[in-house]
Amino acid sequence: MNRVLKRTNVRYWLMKSEPGEFSIDDLAASPRKTAWWTGVRNYQARNFMRDEMRIGDLAFFYHSSTPQTGIVGIVEITREATPDTTQFDPESDDYDPKATLERPRWFHVAVTLKERFPRIALATLRSEPELQSMRLLRRGNRLSITPITEKEWRLVNALREK
Repeated sequence: MNRVLKRTNVRYWLMKSEPGEFSIDDLAASPRKTAWWTGVRNYQARNFMRDEMRIGDLAFFYHSSTPQTGIVGIVEITREATPDTTQFDPESDDYDPKATLERPRWFHVAVTLKERFPRIALATLRSEPELQSMRLLRRGNRLSITPITEKEWRLVNALREK
């Protein structure tokens, strides 16, 4: 019943994807602009999806591992975590032979595209003094999913208007 009510405690996230694997354009072309965020194979990122992400949470969509990295849009979490089916498919690059239906190891959430916008480059984010504590900008951070504070969310959105 709580899922029907409008949440007032929305959490914010940053979700990275390599455009060659899954881009914001791929999401825009998906039915209802919705897709499962599959293939996450890091336990901390998995735990964020499984234990903390809720329907209605918002995330920046970040293109990584490309010469032009940066935030390119906003997605909404529209289905909470369920077992990632790619872990059971031997034909998938994300297959995990240790995962079983009874004891899945990996989870995914569904995301729906809310908005696409011109890329906010990593260099632009780094140039903002108030964003220096953002997990994305920390040395050695390689997580594909990280939480964003409400203040960071507002500051990044303000960069879009500049």
